[in-house]
Amino acid sequence: MQNELGFDGGLTCAMQCTDLDTTAAWYRTHLGFGELYRVADMGWAEFQTPVTRVNVGFSQVDEPEVKGGATLTFGVSDIDISRATLEAKGVRFDGETISLPGMVRLATFYDPDGNKLMLYQDLSGQS
Repeated sequence: MQNELGFDGGLTCAMQCTDLDTTAAWYRTHLGFGELYRVADMGWAEFQTPVTRVNVGFSQVDEPEVKGGATLTFGVSDIDISRATLEAKGVRFDGETISLPGMVRLATFYDPDGNKLMLYQDLSGQS
């Protein structure tokens, strides 16, 4: 694929939250993200995910817009174990894990502000 724009392989996904302290604690405890930095006067914090060069930034706002837009979908080696781990921590999931045989398994869950996230397990044998 041609890279005319000079993409360097990094990705930062921007989301909204009502409280940076609560969000930082939840993403650290539940998903293992590490806080990279915080700009308090801007209400912004950025977190490192376990995925190389993929970060998530949060903007603190009064009423987060959590409908629509992209859904961050993280690959896991065993979706049943990952889901059980998150459920044991009280994370809310949306229905059952969906399976597309020979392709993928998907599970949708939510952070405390209602941001939708997903887990996926590759079933294609090409992961």
